Amino acid sequence: MSDLKQTDIEKIAHLARLALDTNDIPVYAQNLTDILHLVEQMSVVDTANIEPLAHPLPMSQRLRPDVVTANDEHALFQGIAPQVEGGLYLVPKVIE
Repeated sequence: MSDLKQTDIEKIAHLARLALDTNDIPVYAQNLTDILHLVEQMSVVDTANIEPLAHPLPMSQRLRPDVVTANDEHALFQGIAPQVEGGLYLVPKVIE
């Protein structure tokens, strides 16, 4: 892969809607070129026989027991509601 030129960096900055200082363009060009070279090196690696991982470490997640901890206060809240019908709250129509 060839190095990025100033026009390439300006086009990338325009597409990303970034304002760049002209003096900083050579630094951005070098950094982006280095990143693209690294990606090019990584794409050469043979990964045909490597199984994809869900997580990089062989750990299982600790889970807490699924236990109900809250009291059922449905009847209490329904009792203080202005209008209830069939276990549902009735509210005024707001969209015509």
